Amino acid sequence: MKFAIFYEITVPRKWGPGAEARVFHEVVEQVQLAEQVGFDTFWTVEHHFLDEFSHCSAPEVLYGYIAAKTSKIRIGHGVRLLPAPYNHPARVAEMGATLDIMCNGRLEFGTGRSATMLEMGGFGIDPADTRGMWEESLSMLPRMWQDDLFSHQGKYFSVPPRHVIPKPVQKPHPPLWMACTSPTSHELAGKKGLGLLSFTLALNLQEVGRRVQLYKAAADQATPVGAFVNKQAAVFSLVHCSTSNAAAREEAEEGVVWYNEKSFEMLGTSMEKFLKEGSGYEYYQRFGEVDKDKFTFDYLDQQSMVIVGDPQHCIDKVHQYQDMGVDQLLCLMQNYNIPHEKVMQSIRLWGEQVIPHFS
Repeated sequence: MKFAIFYEITVPRKWGPGAEARVFHEVVEQVQLAEQVGFDTFWTVEHHFLDEFSHCSAPEVLYGYIAAKTSKIRIGHGVRLLPAPYNHPARVAEMGATLDIMCNGRLEFGTGRSATMLEMGGFGIDPADTRGMWEESLSMLPRMWQDDLFSHQGKYFSVPPRHVIPKPVQKPHPPLWMACTSPTSHELAGKKGLGLLSFTLALNLQEVGRRVQLYKAAADQATPVGAFVNKQAAVFSLVHCSTSNAAAREEAEEGVVWYNEKSFEMLGTSMEKFLKEGSGYEYYQRFGEVDKDKFTFDYLDQQSMVIVGDPQHCIDKVHQYQDMGVDQLLCLMQNYNIPHEKVMQSIRLWGEQVIPHFS
């Protein structure tokens, strides 16, 4: 089983002036330590306008810096947003290939279509277009990375014959992944031969496991959009490891609860648009029916929706993920109100005591 350190890059307003710049440099220190103690991959999101929750709006810039500061840890887009005008597919291919060159072939390329109206509305994107834009852009990327001369004529994008340069180091191209929340998207990732990045909210672990199996069954029958099938299931969790269960809870409880509350809040601002017929986001209706008040720390812990405790407690929780077929655990450790030194301690304990147990 592989372990990844995963980031939204959270910057609470109460931290005051200078916090944003400080947090970015802390992230670099944390990733360097994660590499030293055995984490396999570093992933971040691409989000826009999500104040406090995620300040990672230009991940390709951060990745270039991380690439220069590391040598082994793989660098993952978790994910690059493919609808336009977020990113034109030619620019996606150019930036991805450049990063793969600069990190000597360590790029993992996750893709997605976006999940909030705060972001889509800010760029003037119709939610009903995002699935089609994502699929069309995704179909173009492997060709742009492999073909000497590329051209395309589609519904959303038109590219006359052009040399899309540079080309990535990894041949035939970097591994492709897809961000998923609904059962349908888990199956779609499998059918397209994409690695699974499962970002579920308000689901117990048993249901997450069912979706992982949906993905794997579909991947067994894949018609890959790229040159090969990337059959790997990665699942996200809020993670904090400390010297005792009590200490871990004291350090992480506020952040764990805040993350869920903030997520529900952002979904709430999107719900009116998402629930319209033909939006492509009808699955989000389930969040309007969720009793948000029950998502206390105790509930999240009992349902194994979070992994917060001492090393042995974390090991026990990870076994549950391993047993349901997860190949890679995406560990979000930098969270609301957890000091940098406690995040560093969590990374070190995870690397020294949890990762070796699963090696």
